Amino acid sequence: MVIKIYFCFLLLALSVPLTADDNESIIQGHAHNDYYQKKPLKDALDCCFCSIEVDVYLVNGKFLVGHDRSELRKDITLESLYLDPLKERVRLGNGYVYAEKETLILLVDIKSEGEAAYSELRKLLKKYEDIISGMVQGKWKQGAVDIVISGNRAKEKISKDLDRKVGIDGRISDLGNMLPVNLMPLISDRWGSHFKWKGEGVFSVEEKKKLKKLVDRAHSENRRIRFWATPDKKSVWKELQLSGVDLINTDNLKGFSDFIRSQK
Repeated sequence: MVIKIYFCFLLLALSVPLTADDNESIIQGHAHNDYYQKKPLKDALDCCFCSIEVDVYLVNGKFLVGHDRSELRKDITLESLYLDPLKERVRLGNGYVYAEKETLILLVDIKSEGEAAYSELRKLLKKYEDIISGMVQGKWKQGAVDIVISGNRAKEKISKDLDRKVGIDGRISDLGNMLPVNLMPLISDRWGSHFKWKGEGVFSVEEKKKLKKLVDRAHSENRRIRFWATPDKKSVWKELQLSGVDLINTDNLKGFSDFIRSQK
């Protein structure tokens, strides 16, 4: 798939303020592979999503955006497409991404080698310490944006970093590990690894109970939970919402936003 990003949009993103809409409330949408949207970042923010996902490869010291290496372009970077526009939006929003003053999750899915990528990301994020959450003098300081690392996560290296500015995207197998919530704020897992239902017919009582149990386990540790590769259907969105799933994966940002707001 060709990334739907154009150089003219990059110029637009850097020149037009991304301001928050005071009239809209944040919803539990997770913009899966957000860079495929017509207007990456902006579309998700316009829909007031609480979480945005971007895939990156470390190439010659830069984080290039794309799901596969064949999609990479040297002018489409984590900085230009996400970090710089977010920094400007937070500046215009008096320290927040949204008027509700809720923290936005930027899920950075590292596709290249994890340890090398984290070392470089650590240096890059120093430019954005005024907007991101992180450890400061041994304590976690909440910022406007939480950076959560997924994919090749370099878990040990991140865990030992006393000055880290990121969290780790955990798995269901990580529940019960007693790691600090700020180190592993999110639990994510593949939908098909736990459930057979694909949004057609009845969601069985057994699977409903299993879903609720997993959600409750994550919440008992004060961690959020998400499933990837969920069927992008209203029937599935509804069950995830009813079960208390915190981040609901979707590629259909406007459709999901309209659905969630119709439930209120």
